[in-house]
Amino acid sequence: MIRFLIKTLNPELIKNHAKTVILIWILFILVIPTGIMFGLFLFMGSFTIIDLQLSERNALLIDAFLSIIFFLQHSTLVRPGVRHRFAKFIPEEYYSAFYGFTSGICLLLVLMFWQKSPILIANASDFIFWLLRALFCVCLAGFFWGNKSLGSFDMLGVKRLMRYISNRPSKQQQIMAKGPYRWVRHPLYLFLIVIIWSCPVLTLDRLIFNIMWTFWILIGTYLEDRDLHREFGSQYLEYSSRVPMLIPIRGRLAMADSNDYLKDEDERR
Repeated sequence: MIRFLIKTLNPELIKNHAKTVILIWILFILVIPTGIMFGLFLFMGSFTIIDLQLSERNALLIDAFLSIIFFLQHSTLVRPGVRHRFAKFIPEEYYSAFYGFTSGICLLLVLMFWQKSPILIANASDFIFWLLRALFCVCLAGFFWGNKSLGSFDMLGVKRLMRYISNRPSKQQQIMAKGPYRWVRHPLYLFLIVIIWSCPVLTLDRLIFNIMWTFWILIGTYLEDRDLHREFGSQYLEYSSRVPMLIPIRGRLAMADSNDYLKDEDERR
């Protein structure tokens, strides 16, 4: 992250691509702090930043509505058909950044206006509490491991912007397998589901959050898998025949031809 910000300070880039450099800084300033806030939300339990003074029922409806807004943005804009339609207005080189920016805005809305419920459903103590904390940390490490395994993962679309303004060609997507992608095709989603349910304090609003977001992740996993089958054809079909979607029940791909397959999500979330 720091490396990319330093690169944007190149006087030549600032002179020739000032607007793009500003966009890159806006993405970092918006999305990185929002991501940290979301991590705290998952770890600590839900919290209220702006109290709307609503009844319990209306507060829960607002929470559900905010979640749906994020789901619609995150899952709709990433679909190939929608991306093709937006190509009339947004250059391909900027679409990933547009997607990252709108995702950051929608997630920030969720965090800023989320209403915590006073109704306590469960509160783990002693051994279970620390077990859940350990599980959270292990899965968080696994999430970063999965990101690193992708190599060219570009959550903000910044890498593509930097290649564009530096006149370097975009990287082609490939199918290979390394890290957790040897066990499951979508390890980031698996880790995220476990992280969501690893909070030891479960209020009513957090229970609704857990159920809705888990359901959305499962749907998103299916849709992304379908898109990858269409994009990579027989190559991804072979990969999916050997590696399960979410639950690592058939061993790991590393036992045979471990370097043949990897979902490279340089331009995909």
